[in-house]
Amino acid sequence: MDRLHIAFFGPVNSGKSTLVNAIAGQEVSLVSDIPGTTTDPVRKAVELPGLGACVLIDTAGLDDASELGPERERRTRAILDEADIVVLVCPPGTAECASGALLEKADVPVVRYNRGDSVSELLQKISAALPKEEERFLTGSLVKAGDCVLLVMPQDSEAPKGRLILPQVQIIRELLDRGCTPICCTPDSLPSALRHAKPDLVITDSQAFAAVNAAIPPEMPLTSFSILLAAGKGDVRKYLEGAAAIDSLAAGSRILIAEACTHVPNTEDIGRVKIPAMLRKKVGGDLQVDIAAGNDFPEDLSPYSLIIQCGGCVATERLIRSRIRKAVLAGVPITNYGIALAALTGILSRVVIP
Repeated sequence: MDRLHIAFFGPVNSGKSTLVNAIAGQEVSLVSDIPGTTTDPVRKAVELPGLGACVLIDTAGLDDASELGPERERRTRAILDEADIVVLVCPPGTAECASGALLEKADVPVVRYNRGDSVSELLQKISAALPKEEERFLTGSLVKAGDCVLLVMPQDSEAPKGRLILPQVQIIRELLDRGCTPICCTPDSLPSALRHAKPDLVITDSQAFAAVNAAIPPEMPLTSFSILLAAGKGDVRKYLEGAAAIDSLAAGSRILIAEACTHVPNTEDIGRVKIPAMLRKKVGGDLQVDIAAGNDFPEDLSPYSLIIQCGGCVATERLIRSRIRKAVLAGVPITNYGIALAALTGILSRVVIP
C-alpha cells in the first residue's frame, strides 16, 4: 500500500549522497567534498528490484559543526519517525559512528552499508532486515468477495483535475483485488446509483458524510476513506477516544490540525477551513487553530486541547503511529479528519469501523 521509506544516515561526507545516487541510477543529491553539502532531507521515489515502490531519503550528517548544524540535525532526527528502515553509512575504516549510537535507540531496522558492497547486495540486506508482515486490507472485515461497494466521491476543487485522489485509487484497487464490485459516483449522482445497485457498503469522503447519510437507508453500512486509513495505518481506537474531547472544547481552546503532506490550500480545504468552521460553530466562539504541515509536527504538544490528524494517505504507518504515540505521552487527545467529521455531523455511532 505504502512506499517503503529507506533513510540514509551517517556523518558528514560519509558517502550517503553518492550511495543514494548509485541506487537511484541518477543524480538525486548533490555530491561534493565540501562538508555539509546536503543541508535538508532529500527524497526520491523509485522502483527497486525485490523491494518495489520505495522512497530514498538522503539526510544531512549528524556531526555537522556549522552554524546551522543543530537545525540540520533536528530535521535529520525527525526522519526516524517516518523511515521504515535505515541504512547506516560510516566513513571507511570506522567501526562505529555517532549516527549508530542514535539509531540504537530508535525503533527501526538498521542495515550497515560496507564500502565495496554492490547496490544489489545492499538491497538484499534491506529486504532481509524488513519485518515480515501479513497482508492487511484497509477495508478489513467490512467486505468479502462478491460484495458490491458504492464509492461516493466528491469532485470539488480539492480533487486534482483529471485524477482521483490517492485514497480513492487505493480503495478501488483493493476492492478489485478482493473480488468485490466497486461502483463510483458523486454525491449529485448518488440517487441514480442507488436505483441501479443495492450496495453492501458505502464509502464516502468524510466531508460528504451528512449528505450521503441522509440519502441512503439507515441500515446500509457507511464509512469513509479517512476512517479506513485511520484503521489501516493508525490507531482507530485512540482516534475514537480522542473524538470524545470535541464535546469538551470551549471558546479559546487551542487545536492542532496535523497534515502529513504539503499542499497549497484553497477556500474549500477540509483541514484548514471546513473542520475549524464546524468546531467554531459547535463551541459557539473562536478557537486558536494551528496548522502543522508535512514533517513540521510540534515537539511540545502540551498547549493543545485536541489534535486532529489528516487521513495520512501519503504518510507512512510509522509516521502516523509516531504522532499518536507522542500525543498519548503528552496526554493530549488525538483523532483524525474522518472520525472528527463523523462526530461533528452527529453520525459517529452510525458509521462502521474496520
